[in-house]
Amino acid sequence: MSDQTASHSRTLIGQTVSHYRIVEKLGGGGMGVVYKAENTHLDRTVAIKFLPEETSHDHEALKRFHREARAASALNHPNICTVHDLGEYQGQPFILMECLEGQTLKQLIDEGQGYTSSSGTPNSPLPTDRLLDLATQIADALDAAHAKGIIHRDIKPGNIFITHQGRVKILDFGLAKVTMRRSQAAPSDDSRELQTGSGVVAGTVQYMSPEQTLGQPVDGRSDLFSFGAVLYEMATGHLAFPGSILSETIAHILYSQPEGIAQLDNHVPPELKGVIRKCLEKQPGDRYQSARDLRAYP
Repeated sequence: MSDQTASHSRTLIGQTVSHYRIVEKLGGGGMGVVYKAENTHLDRTVAIKFLPEETSHDHEALKRFHREARAASALNHPNICTVHDLGEYQGQPFILMECLEGQTLKQLIDEGQGYTSSSGTPNSPLPTDRLLDLATQIADALDAAHAKGIIHRDIKPGNIFITHQGRVKILDFGLAKVTMRRSQAAPSDDSRELQTGSGVVAGTVQYMSPEQTLGQPVDGRSDLFSFGAVLYEMATGHLAFPGSILSETIAHILYSQPEGIAQLDNHVPPELKGVIRKCLEKQPGDRYQSARDLRAYP
């Protein structure tokens, strides 16, 4: 943690933002610092996400922060983190959202890696029944978002939260794109919106669709490709498209198939293998055409 971020934490804890008293820091990263706060009017716990001080005057960071708030607030679904408000405190933008307790899917997968059965053969880091339950909830959330014309564009284990009750919550709509019609890219969809100042496509490359890595317009089927990469990792504990450098990862996404699931984990049901393969088709037209279609697998 930088001195600046540490100072930011000390000054905010114990302060009151509107009628929310900040009680502790929950976590933070390059795109936000999240605090737990108490609603002093209703005796309810919420989370407040602040843009980090070092990026609070960055135009692109502000744009992404506001996009996250607008996109998530347009959705009312049990598997999408609820955003209540967007505001500013002492010159720093913040998002008021529901407070979640649990862990990310990334943490859950990382905990399971390396586990072997009593026979010595590799097991899925997630039991199949739990994997299917979580996958169904993720698909439900994507279906709801796409029905509203909202494409997430950054589906990955780190943006999927699992509460202590086992409920999935999709996080971070900072790269979301709002289109006019479900399952179609809007004519005005400009790939430059996903470019950083250095010209690198924003997002997490390991989970991007081929069209997203190329900076092309995307629709809901791009999210389904990303979902397929997440499913693969849930089922095997391995990245679908590894690479030691960025160009190697992109080459795998564009031209290679993930290592055969059967070679990695024989415990994955054949029907699930088929779902993963179809999600990871290189051409959008060869994938499921909607999250609703995917939910009706095989």
